[in-house]
Amino acid sequence: MTWRAALPALLVLVATACGGTPETARGTLVVSVFGYAADRVEEAVVTPFERQTGIDVVLETGGNADRLSKLRANRTAPTVDVVLMSDLYAAMGEKEGLFDTLDPARLPNLADAHAFARNPRGYGPAYTYALLGIAYRTDRLAAAPTLDRLGAAPYQGQVALPGTAVSAGVPFLLALAQAYGSGPADVEAAFRALARLEPGVLTFYNRSTELASLLDRGEVVMAPSLDIFAVDLVERGRPIAWTPPDFGRYLITNRVELVKGSPNRAMGERFIDYLLSRPVQERAATAFHDKPVNRTARLPPALTRVSGAAAADPIGAGFRPIDLDFVMRHHHAWIQRFAREIAG
Repeated sequence: MTWRAALPALLVLVATACGGTPETARGTLVVSVFGYAADRVEEAVVTPFERQTGIDVVLETGGNADRLSKLRANRTAPTVDVVLMSDLYAAMGEKEGLFDTLDPARLPNLADAHAFARNPRGYGPAYTYALLGIAYRTDRLAAAPTLDRLGAAPYQGQVALPGTAVSAGVPFLLALAQAYGSGPADVEAAFRALARLEPGVLTFYNRSTELASLLDRGEVVMAPSLDIFAVDLVERGRPIAWTPPDFGRYLITNRVELVKGSPNRAMGERFIDYLLSRPVQERAATAFHDKPVNRTARLPPALTRVSGAAAADPIGAGFRPIDLDFVMRHHHAWIQRFAREIAG
């Protein structure tokens, strides 16, 4: 998710001072982003915000887990104001009281967002999303693969599957539960399916950049993956495609959250609304392939080339958000079980 998770580019903003009117506000926002594409995030999103508002932005980088741990450690004296995180880790922070609810009146651009992007609990909205499917080599497969081909004899040792800690891991586990069990909550069936697939798996990847490299070199023929990580390869003309799954269509999002206790709420909400605006959503889609949640945003051709109609309307294409409450209750146990029974 992400926005990349790799999901998906994630930012954390810290504001330390604010003065004047909204048009001439002065202050500093510390922005923490995923390391992936951080330079493009700065160019396409952060620098224009600085020019538009007069607010200085300092970037930080880090993964979801590390940044959530930092928020926990600093909950009594927050050092950041706004956090961009994958939906699962953002939901954890919401549950733990690390984030604050937002005033919809200060987020006019939220009205243009897809319904799935709006947070039903009033916390930070999604600003981008990614879709679970299968990435594959078009020079090795004559047709788009389906779930049952992941374990087929001709492709033994040429398949990669996501680990439970990577962005695609949880939606893939739920998809297996839906395909081979009674529904997405039937995780026992999903683990049985993973055990059957394991002998033919080359690797369980833990970073999406690792998967992109394996596909690019041709060591892997197909792999369940988020769509966003196929876009760069397709743009470079590599024989790679991505297909929606036949086994449960899930989307994950990246959310932008206001840190509870931030002394710079006004600047934080201003950035959140800016991130949802059409111009910013379009620049992000072009610069680092974040699919817009703003329904009025125009899509670059690369996104529709990879994801088809789901790049503009994932719900209409049959994709659904994962049940974050269910996942939060079980995620730690799944990671431990996966390490013990599958990857081990």
